[in-house]
Amino acid sequence: MKSYSIFFASLLFSIAVVAQPADLALENARKKIEAKDYSGAKKDLSKVLDSNPKNKQALNLRGKARLGLQDIYGAISDYTFALDIDSTYAEALNNRGEAKINLGDDDGAIDDLDKAIKYNPKYTDAYTNRGFAKYNIEDLQGAYFDFSKALELGPVDADKYFNRGVAKAELGEYVSAIDDYNKAIELDKVDANLYNYRGVAHYNTTNFDEAVTDYDQSIKLDPKDPTKYENRALAKAAKEDLKGALEDYNKSIELGVDDPETYNLRGVLKHTLQDYEGAIADYTKAIEFDDSNPTYFDNRALSKGEKDDYGGAVEDYTTSIELYPSDSETYFQRGLMKLLMNNNYDGCLDFKRAEELGSSEAKAAIKKNCK
Repeated sequence: MKSYSIFFASLLFSIAVVAQPADLALENARKKIEAKDYSGAKKDLSKVLDSNPKNKQALNLRGKARLGLQDIYGAISDYTFALDIDSTYAEALNNRGEAKINLGDDDGAIDDLDKAIKYNPKYTDAYTNRGFAKYNIEDLQGAYFDFSKALELGPVDADKYFNRGVAKAELGEYVSAIDDYNKAIELDKVDANLYNYRGVAHYNTTNFDEAVTDYDQSIKLDPKDPTKYENRALAKAAKEDLKGALEDYNKSIELGVDDPETYNLRGVLKHTLQDYEGAIADYTKAIEFDDSNPTYFDNRALSKGEKDDYGGAVEDYTTSIELYPSDSETYFQRGLMKLLMNNNYDGCLDFKRAEELGSSEAKAAIKKNCK
């Protein structure tokens, strides 16, 4: 009996010695992942899995390392193998859901995250990730619920308030969104995006002074983001600070923005300032980026009309009508240009079509100009 006991104790000691290096390797891998040394973590975890291919923790961690390396399909493969070993492994379900969000498979992600929450009802990260997936499929109420649940479970941080604030803003609840952005800023006063988003919410509640103040702080913290200048330009224009708005649009474009809408908005501002040549140049640039938007052609036509380029205006209105043939205003405006070119017959045809589409202005123009 004595020798058997010694043998059994020795066996337990051997198992403990073997197990300890694997646990240590997992802990080291976690630290490498936290330090964003994803390649090193993946290498270490692959060694662990060579010794024990059914180590679900190692598979889950290697999935995280692969996700950090943007190997999303590899990450999903590791999470799936871990779940083959343990289908109730909530962390792997959450992580696979997160990876699926990165692939744009939001419905598949929600399936995984539902299960993660089923097996661990207090899993904060799973609620947050499911909130992102629901937001992506425009289930805004569902996203709002999940972000609220993540806040309830804690720990409370700026990101959680920010996420819920964004969902509230998308639902049109701007005042409540501002409350969440306020709380987020209390917890993180150096995140430029928090001020930017709060500025957008203030803008949508017509609090333009507060919006500009927030955009000022956002730009102070992050002076290289063209979108923030564009947002401030909109708020300044709403305050009738047209010169300041123009300066911000110029800065946004100087920083390399490639959004046609920025050029279009600067064009509108230049038109208001009676810089018709500048407006035409901006609308032309917007059209170079996106020649499928009829608004850009309508706007350029207006500026061409102010320059007495009636033929050019008619060409732009014609293109706009080809892109969107049911806009009564475009037919009406083209009719006006044709009248200025002394082409009353075609102008009246345009007025007639505008009237058919519901334009009261066209009806009055027909009475005045057409027999």
